[in-house]
Amino acid sequence: MWEQVYLPVADNLALSALVAAIPILVLLLMIGVLRKPPWVAALAGLGTSVIVATAVYGMPASLAASAVTYGAAFGLFPICWIVFWAIVLYRLTLESGKFEVIKDSIGGLTSDKRMQAMLIAFALGAFIEGAAGFGTPVAVAATMLVGLGFNPFYAAGICLLANTAPVAFGSIGIPVVALAGLTGFDEMTLSGWVGAICAPVSLFIPAYLMLVMGGWNALRGVLPAAAICGIAFAATQFTVSRFIGPQLVDIASGLVAIVATVALLLVWKPKDEFHLAGEHSATMELKSHGFGTTLHAWTPYLFLVILVLLWGTTWVKANVLETMTTLIQWPGLHNQVVRVAPVMTDPTPYGAVFNGNWASAAGTACMLATIGAAFSLRVSPGAYVQLLGSVFKQLFLAIVTVTSVLGFAFLMNYSGMAATLGLAFASTGVLFPYFSALLGWLGVFMTGSDVSSNALFANLQVVTANQLGLDPALMASSNSAGGVMGKMISLQSIAVAGAATLMNSQEQAKLFRFTLGHSIFLASVLGMVVMCYAYLL
Repeated sequence: MWEQVYLPVADNLALSALVAAIPILVLLLMIGVLRKPPWVAALAGLGTSVIVATAVYGMPASLAASAVTYGAAFGLFPICWIVFWAIVLYRLTLESGKFEVIKDSIGGLTSDKRMQAMLIAFALGAFIEGAAGFGTPVAVAATMLVGLGFNPFYAAGICLLANTAPVAFGSIGIPVVALAGLTGFDEMTLSGWVGAICAPVSLFIPAYLMLVMGGWNALRGVLPAAAICGIAFAATQFTVSRFIGPQLVDIASGLVAIVATVALLLVWKPKDEFHLAGEHSATMELKSHGFGTTLHAWTPYLFLVILVLLWGTTWVKANVLETMTTLIQWPGLHNQVVRVAPVMTDPTPYGAVFNGNWASAAGTACMLATIGAAFSLRVSPGAYVQLLGSVFKQLFLAIVTVTSVLGFAFLMNYSGMAATLGLAFASTGVLFPYFSALLGWLGVFMTGSDVSSNALFANLQVVTANQLGLDPALMASSNSAGGVMGKMISLQSIAVAGAATLMNSQEQAKLFRFTLGHSIFLASVLGMVVMCYAYLL
């Protein structure tokens, strides 16, 4: 067995932390300065971490290789497994033409630009984030808003800002699922904490969007709608995350916000007129569909909701799904690394058990939902299989990125590099809960993914929390919650929004500057929320 070393450079914490941070700095350099694709940056970070782990920390090469493969396997399952089937479900509705019905059912509800921003950028965007993620909600919502007459720049900016609320539960809750797998904490506990941190901010995001669009004059005319939309979303986000789990948080919150806002529009309408700077005549032709056609278009997601709820019931999990779970002690790694003081009180073997819960995974429920949707939408078996191949091709580089980042993250954990950084962050003392959220923000800004940010920093948060006597589950959750505010300034998000609204590179740079201030402000608000939970509540 090999014992971890936390101060490998001259027995000095500052120097050791600086060396441990080199792989992360390489990742940041590749993405932020050299503008390399995420998969290239991830592989560069992984390669650098292998060099630091073996040459500086003295980790045997065989253990390092095993840690990387263990992380890559976790990246494939359950993370990529969930993402793959979520995208398949979305593509089924898109290519069958039913997503146009879904868009029409939302876009045609009001002609007021403020209400359209709330319903499409915020509520529908959250729904799509929960169903697909990976930039899809920004691309879809921004395209819809431009078609409804929005200035392309404001359409992109509003959608990036609105997308902050749901990111921590995107792609059927995969950031929280990954966080649980990385830290070993109970998934429901983490889900509840992430929801509790995000909900207070989600509450005022609709009103914040109105202030961005036109200041107090814009907000004043739709204040009842902003309040109803925010309360409906935040209350659902808090409740579902705490009592049902992470998988349906965004889907449920988005739908409830849509229903509540539409119900308000039946009895109330904005009395003033509002014109957004640079708006133009609508080019998107909205069609009216009957109730049956609209319900049929939404059936893929109804299948998903029903199956995920069924998968979450205690009886089904215990008596059916978990009986098919296979636990694999990872070869060459399980209990072969020993964690020592000050990370652990006594020398403790570091387990490495791969959870092969193939049946009970949320991705499997989503897979069955795609089969039900294919039948419902009359997609032939041949077309369905062809779609699977197309989605795999679409996601191939994303899969390379995820598996590389997870291999990188697991190697940092098993080599002791994450522990070194955690010990260094403990020096921030009582302010750490605030910086904990900002660390998650930095991770998403760097990688464009809340999952990747959790992979990089979750265990660092846990180590630091234990050093400071804070709740480690809260600190791990703050990483995921804080990360949502980094999404709007990540290069991938800017690129997606720019592509959806046909912006050139100069306009995309302007969009980054536009969102940067909002991103820093909202991340700071989240940091203060975490401080309140850590010390007051």
